[in-house]
Amino acid sequence: MNFASDNIVGASRPVLEALVSANAGAQPAYGGDDATRAVETMLCEIFERDCAVFLVATGTAANALALSALVPPYGLTICHAEAHVIDDECGAPEFFTGGAKLAGVPGVGGKIAPRTLSDWLAARSGHEKEMPARALSISQATEGGLVYDASEIGALCDIAREAGLSVHMDGARFANALVASGLTPAQTTWKLGVDVLSFGATKNGCLAAEAVVFFDPARAEAMRFLRKRSGHTLSKGRLLGAQLQGYLAHDHWLSNARHANAMAARLAQGVVALPGARLGFPCEANEVFPVLPRETVTRLRAAGAMFHPWSARSLSAGERVAPHEMLVRLVTSFATTEQEIEAFLSVARG
Repeated sequence: MNFASDNIVGASRPVLEALVSANAGAQPAYGGDDATRAVETMLCEIFERDCAVFLVATGTAANALALSALVPPYGLTICHAEAHVIDDECGAPEFFTGGAKLAGVPGVGGKIAPRTLSDWLAARSGHEKEMPARALSISQATEGGLVYDASEIGALCDIAREAGLSVHMDGARFANALVASGLTPAQTTWKLGVDVLSFGATKNGCLAAEAVVFFDPARAEAMRFLRKRSGHTLSKGRLLGAQLQGYLAHDHWLSNARHANAMAARLAQGVVALPGARLGFPCEANEVFPVLPRETVTRLRAAGAMFHPWSARSLSAGERVAPHEMLVRLVTSFATTEQEIEAFLSVARG
């Protein structure tokens, strides 16, 4: 009954098989291998355009390096106040950008509303005493488990473009958001105005593999130097490429995400039927955020269930967590089983 996150499980079988296969023989180092070249081609095909692709081992590296390619040391990245880049990466974006800062704005469920962004930008003086905004970073899915729809992304990108901002998407759970949207990868990214995507894979079946995707290769020149200078260009790059080969082949990444989302929907349905329970945010991808009675939380933990308490700062205006309640996060993965969900709900029912 471990719902702490989707990075607590190992890799899926196709990923492991691809990794073992790529391990044999000799291949050029530093990303010059066949597997890396194949993944670059696959991602260009998936996104329906020529892209510049850079493989790294962690999501923190993907986000921080992507932003370092977009934002100068004197610049500013706008993001949600509880976004991973500002709240959970130990200042990595600031470190890799050489001192650029992040500015967090509010929004229900981790989403930035277009009006919030436009009002924030309008309030800027443009004085040299202020760090100028140079990028917008949005999370897909958000820290509240919500999925931006195409109209929301398009509106945010339009506002950003008018203000001269680049747009970065933190796609740690991009696959989960994508299958929930029913759109194609292109329809949810560059066709709407996204410039750079941190394409997550570790949470959805890989051991440790992410990709930074620049939708305009002309803007990616600095990235290969930034990646190497930061120590994130792997000598045995084929081990990253192989993971992503197994992940992307035969739409395995989408199958994994569909399963995780289906398990989350099943869990959410069971949770709302519990006495005194409700959802803090709608379940749209593979995360469930229930508000539970504290006695239920205590019973679950005593039975060995694993999950995290969650901040209530991004709840809607009319929602409150009472002293006898707790907002928690439950995350399902490609490996979650119906049996785990039923065991959790059985304990929760008491």
